[in-house]
Amino acid sequence: MPAKRKTRAKATPEAEKSRAGSGGAQKKRTASPKGRGILVIVESPAKASTIKKYLGQGFEVKASIGHVKDLPKASIGIDLKHDFRPAYVVIDAKKRIIAEIKAAAKRAAQVLLAPDPDREGEAIAWHIADEIRPCNGSIHRVLFNEITRKAVLEAIAHPVELDRNKYDSQQARRVLDRLVGYQISPILWAKVRRGLSAGRVQSVAVRLLAEREEEIKAFRSEEYWTVEFDVEGERPPAFVARVTRLDGEKPTLVHEGQAQEIVELARQSPLQVAAVERKERRKNPPPPFVTSRLQQEASSKLRFSPKRTMALAQRLYEGVELGAEGPTGLITYMRTDSTRVSEDAVAAVRDLIGSRFSPAHLPAEPNVYKTKKSAQDAHEAIRPTLLDHDPERVRILLTDNGGGRDAREIDDLVKLYTLIWNRFLACQMAPAVFEQTAIDITACRVGLRASGQVMRFPGFLDVYAESQEDTVAEDESIGSLPEVREGERLRLLGARPEQHFTQPPPRYSEATLIRDLEEKGIGRPSTYAAILSTVQDRGYVEKREGRLAPTELGVVVNGLLVKSFPDILNADFTAQMEERLDLVEEGTADWKRLLRDFYEPFERDLVRAKVEMRDLKREEEPTEEICDKCGKPMVIKWGRNGYFLACSGYPGCRNTKEYTRNPDGSLTILPATRPSDQICPACNSPMVVRRGRFGEFLACSRYPECKTTSPMPLGVDCPRQGCGGYLTEKRSKRGKVFYGCSNYTKSKCDFVSWDRPVPKPCPKCGAPFVVQKVTRSGVRLRCIAEGCGWTAASEDSDLEQAS
Repeated sequence: MPAKRKTRAKATPEAEKSRAGSGGAQKKRTASPKGRGILVIVESPAKASTIKKYLGQGFEVKASIGHVKDLPKASIGIDLKHDFRPAYVVIDAKKRIIAEIKAAAKRAAQVLLAPDPDREGEAIAWHIADEIRPCNGSIHRVLFNEITRKAVLEAIAHPVELDRNKYDSQQARRVLDRLVGYQISPILWAKVRRGLSAGRVQSVAVRLLAEREEEIKAFRSEEYWTVEFDVEGERPPAFVARVTRLDGEKPTLVHEGQAQEIVELARQSPLQVAAVERKERRKNPPPPFVTSRLQQEASSKLRFSPKRTMALAQRLYEGVELGAEGPTGLITYMRTDSTRVSEDAVAAVRDLIGSRFSPAHLPAEPNVYKTKKSAQDAHEAIRPTLLDHDPERVRILLTDNGGGRDAREIDDLVKLYTLIWNRFLACQMAPAVFEQTAIDITACRVGLRASGQVMRFPGFLDVYAESQEDTVAEDESIGSLPEVREGERLRLLGARPEQHFTQPPPRYSEATLIRDLEEKGIGRPSTYAAILSTVQDRGYVEKREGRLAPTELGVVVNGLLVKSFPDILNADFTAQMEERLDLVEEGTADWKRLLRDFYEPFERDLVRAKVEMRDLKREEEPTEEICDKCGKPMVIKWGRNGYFLACSGYPGCRNTKEYTRNPDGSLTILPATRPSDQICPACNSPMVVRRGRFGEFLACSRYPECKTTSPMPLGVDCPRQGCGGYLTEKRSKRGKVFYGCSNYTKSKCDFVSWDRPVPKPCPKCGAPFVVQKVTRSGVRLRCIAEGCGWTAASEDSDLEQAS
């Protein structure tokens, strides 16, 4: 059994001979005395390919392709009577891989386990070790933060023991998640709908979204007014001053009369400069990327989902084909919450800044960033590994040797790499310098202020500007103010009283939700992308105009869980659990004690929930609506697709209706059908528009005699030659909207688009339609015809936005 604490093992003779000091030319390696080589095991084929390039002969590199063992799917897999003992099994899809690894282990003198340097990687290494130990007892762990020649050879030369504490921390998290998921989910199946699930961390994320939605619905907009004056001094130009004081106090202007009163007071009084303040302000560069901030910035700047960001980052870390250079790891490990950067990397980037920018751009000393207390400082921040590979060179090498990747994937890889590259350069550059000016003006009882600033030196802003999503950004666009002096009289040129209304808090975007999860201590760098994907895949959350909103199902399930499992759904409780898992990894807490402390109150909540949780399947809310088929009262019931109106005479009468609830609580019945201009292809009767689980569709008006249905057309013919179909809105099995051909089948037509087709021709190439993409910044239109490339913001084109 490996030691409980991570220790540095003595390097093997093979590893010592394979060591290359400074990462220069690889030296010839000698096999072990028995003539057998070293087996290195990683998670992915891409990583295996990159590492193999550095190791050469004498080494065999194999990929586990992720986890090889897990808890069984068919049962909870945890022995609750024996200290939560997990019953791991080899994953069915990995049995062949395990067999190959065992065979390779028998041939090897030594096995080096090299999965990622985090908890999940340690669990993969531990499970592989359990499987191959009977074949080969010489097993060690190797850790590297970047996949470069120097880092790989250094790790191979200095293997360590498997880290029991890190493995136990991952094991505790896995057991916690299984206990919650496998014991709450059956209650939801019985009370709400079969197939639902609950997650220890994901459910807290849904709660944040549901509570934000409640805030938005409860918000009542209030009127307020502001007043601006155009004024001019002895020297041009004119400038804008805003009302900030009335009788020495901040004014509260809630109607137009108050605003007009201030305008009149200012017009009747001389305007005089009371004070002029000028000062220098320095804006410091942001720290290098940690995982959460990379996901936020990629979402804000590149419109990448966290899942997409992490997939691209994984490719950049494990290695991409760069022509004759072969597979090359371009960034350091992408799951980290540390801002630490190695001394070598700092020296290299300072040399690069000195060669590319003015001397003033390079600080006298390196910038050092404070890492938050809870960060796992074993890894560096996310940064480029090779500073001679700038983004433009990477683009050229990737384009010349695509390696089977399409142009969009190459473009996305380069975009993310550029973001990481620029952020790393910026973090070691000088601050931006601004000159700020504030002019205080008096007009009898009214106080005004004019503010402005001018950039005197851009510093790091020549490379990178951090996004400010859902925050009030500093106004750096006002520009300079004219020279004025205290006591100077000013001329009033005009007044602008303006009406405003307070706005509700915005819905979360993926970036802002990650920001809040991080600030509240919920989850860890490796979990944010999975959290956001899971809550959407489960149907609890959907995107509306680029923002996250809980679905009706999400709101209902959240309400039930908050009441029945207050600890599980409590953000503070979840954050404290993360801290305890960190203590397990540090070796200062016992994982079984953690589980015992958690399970005792959780088990009580489970027993109570089975009895007391609302049973939505059996609830009926009376209404004043009368069934138009049998005359009995209709009731509101919960079904697979949410709430609906049903006849209380069920099962004798199966009449149902959809409805919306008005703000006053009354109901509006939605019509079951509406006419269309389509003809049923089966019986030539008119088709009508009906609404189903996934939206509207066409159905024969002779239903139930004729049960023919068709998807709703978008007014665009399928672009596939000879297909003859038309494009429609569709949904995946997980409920995600996409657009495909009406003949969409695996064998007949495979045309799909994530962006909505618009029935207007492309103004550049004449293609019969373009597509629209809705983002937070508006709607963009683009042509998808090969080789065209036309794109425009909808308001800048002559195309109408599709309804």
